[in-house]
Amino acid sequence: MLSPVLLDTLRPYWRYKKPKEWLFPGDTPDQPISGNDIFMVFHNAVRRAGITKKVSPHSLRHSFATHLLESGTDLRTIQILMGHRSLKTTARYLHVSQQQVRAIASPLDSLNLTQEPPKK
Repeated sequence: MLSPVLLDTLRPYWRYKKPKEWLFPGDTPDQPISGNDIFMVFHNAVRRAGITKKVSPHSLRHSFATHLLESGTDLRTIQILMGHRSLKTTARYLHVSQQQVRAIASPLDSLNLTQEPPKK
């Protein structure tokens, strides 16, 4: 899934760099950027942003899945987007906020249970 906003951000980079095989090539143009390089770029950005919480590039997957869930995306769709074979694997990523849990209405609240007071 490629966000139109991200695509608009990447276009100027692509026009400037004109990558041939990989959008983000590694040390040699025929290889992709390495996991170590991604890790270093991520941690430099975290440091510059003043984030003190322990995070990793993998934290972005957790955030992506959680935001999808909180915006109403069903678990099966999230599983497909995350590329998981097992729904159990997807469920590990989902950390629903307490605010989201408290906002859920009980199904009992949707029933029309108004009763007239007993007649004397």
